[in-house]
Amino acid sequence: MAPQWLSCSTAVFLLLVHVGQVTTQSCGTPGIPGIPGTHGPNGIVGPKGEKGDPGEGGQPVRGQKGLPGLRGPPGRPGLKGDEGLPGPRGNPGRPGEKGRPFNPSNQQKSYFSYKRVMSYAPEVDTDIFFNRQILPDLDQQFQGELLTNGSFTCVIKGVYFFSYHVSAKSRVCLKLVKGSDSHMTLCDSSEGFLVTSGSAVLELEAGDTVSLQATKYNNIVTSQSSTSHTLAGFLIFPTT
Repeated sequence: MAPQWLSCSTAVFLLLVHVGQVTTQSCGTPGIPGIPGTHGPNGIVGPKGEKGDPGEGGQPVRGQKGLPGLRGPPGRPGLKGDEGLPGPRGNPGRPGEKGRPFNPSNQQKSYFSYKRVMSYAPEVDTDIFFNRQILPDLDQQFQGELLTNGSFTCVIKGVYFFSYHVSAKSRVCLKLVKGSDSHMTLCDSSEGFLVTSGSAVLELEAGDTVSLQATKYNNIVTSQSSTSHTLAGFLIFPTT
């Protein structure tokens, strides 16, 4: 029994000593905090929550219409499109009025056709005298205008055509004159004889004159039997 009692006594003594040390230490200075431990593992995912109420952005809000913007610059021209199909045939037009019977005497006409048959050369810068009509035997209604010393005087205002042919030797220069202005000058040259010609379209007023004049270069052939010098003109159409 004695040893068991001793063991119990020893245990009680040691316990008292330990409690005394703890009491004594608790009245001393606090110790240094220990190092924090590491983070524990992530927790398990919790259960899914209930669906929340819709937010304000869930309902679209339409604002007021804004002012129109500035007009932009024109775009580039597009490509040419394909040719379309022919359209339907149109209705025929109304019949025109019946034309009047043709009567040459009712038409405005003005023409002349002359030749020069003279044995002397024309003077320089002077109207060449064409002294003989080429068509003298036509009816009165078809006869042409008369020339005055080789000059044509316009009676009907309009557009006229004029032409001439002249024979010469070596060289020749002629000018077609309207009033006092030279409308055109034509020159030609050759080692022997030559025939030169020219033509022009002129707009004339009533009273205007047209003639053919020689320059200082005018070796025109002179012969009473010659018919190679001619001057002609006619009205193409009258003007208002």
